[in-house]
Amino acid sequence: MQILITGGAGFIGSSLTDKLLAQNHKTILIDNMNDYYPPELKWKNINPYINNPNFKLFIGDICDKHIAEQAFNEYSIDVVVHIAASAGVRASISNPKLFVQSNIAGTINILELMKEHNVKKIVFASSSSVYGNCKAEKFTEDLKVTEPISPYAATKSACEQFLYTYSKLYDMQALCLRFFTVYGPRQRPDLAIRKFIELIEQDKPIPVYGDGTTMRDYTYIDDIVNGIMSAINYDKTPYEIINLGGGSPITLNEMIATIEKVLGKKAKIESLPMQPGDVDKTVADITKARLLLNYNPQTTFEEGIRKFIEWREQEKLRK
Repeated sequence: MQILITGGAGFIGSSLTDKLLAQNHKTILIDNMNDYYPPELKWKNINPYINNPNFKLFIGDICDKHIAEQAFNEYSIDVVVHIAASAGVRASISNPKLFVQSNIAGTINILELMKEHNVKKIVFASSSSVYGNCKAEKFTEDLKVTEPISPYAATKSACEQFLYTYSKLYDMQALCLRFFTVYGPRQRPDLAIRKFIELIEQDKPIPVYGDGTTMRDYTYIDDIVNGIMSAINYDKTPYEIINLGGGSPITLNEMIATIEKVLGKKAKIESLPMQPGDVDKTVADITKARLLLNYNPQTTFEEGIRKFIEWREQEKLRK
C-alpha cells in the first residue's frame, strides 16, 4: 500500500513509519518540522529512512493546500493517517487561533485533497482530551463529548465531526482513534514522563500539579502503533470512533513512584496548583478496540518505563 502520514516525523508518526517500512509499504510523510520542540529531534527520528526507496518526505504545512497537494499528485495514496496537529492543552489556551487553523483548517485541507484525488480512507489521530472532565467510571465512545475544557480538545472533537460529514458525503471510510496519553521512545520532550525522567536524573525538582491523584490511562507507543496498523487494515464499517488506551490507568503519584523505582532515584517534588485545561482522569474502555481491531495492549506501565529509559541510555551512547 501507499500510505500518507501527516505529521509523520514526530513521535507517533515516525514510530508508525518504522512499522510500515518494515512491511515494505510505500510511506509518504508530510511534516512542517516546526519548532514547537527542537526540529533536530524530528530529523533524528526519520534520518535512518532518508535513502530508503519506499520513503518520501514532503516538508510543508498541511494548512498550505498547495504544498500538501504535491504528495497527492505524486502518489496514488491508499490511506491517509492524519496525525499532524498543533499539540498541547496549555499551549492551546494561550493561542487558540493557531489550534483552530492547524487542527481544523488543516484537516479540512486534507479531506478536500482526498475528495479531489479519490482517496477513500483516513485514520485520524484524535485524543482522550475530547472527554473533558467526564465523570463516567470508564470512557466509552458513545459518551457525549460536548464539554471540552481546552481549545485543543475542542478542535479534536470538531475534526471527528468533519470526518463523519466527509464520510457521509463522499463515501470515505474514516476511523477516529482516541489516543490515551501515549509515551515511549521519541516522546516529545515537553511531556510529563520524559520531562520527569530527565529532571530526576539531573537532581532537579519535578513540577507536580495538584495533589498527585489525577489519573491517566498511559499507553505505550508500540501498542498505539499496533492499533493504527489494525485500523489501516480494517474495512468493515464506514465510520468509527475507537479508544486506544493502555487499559490500566494510574495516578500521577503512582507514575512518579514507578519512575523512581526504575531509575533507582527519588524525585524532588515542586508542588503546584492544578493547571487550566487539565482533566482529573482518563480511563479508556477499550472493548470496542478489542472487538473491531483485535487491539490488545501488551506493555505494562513499569515495563514501558524501563524500555523508555533503556532507549534514552542508548541515545546518550550514540552522541
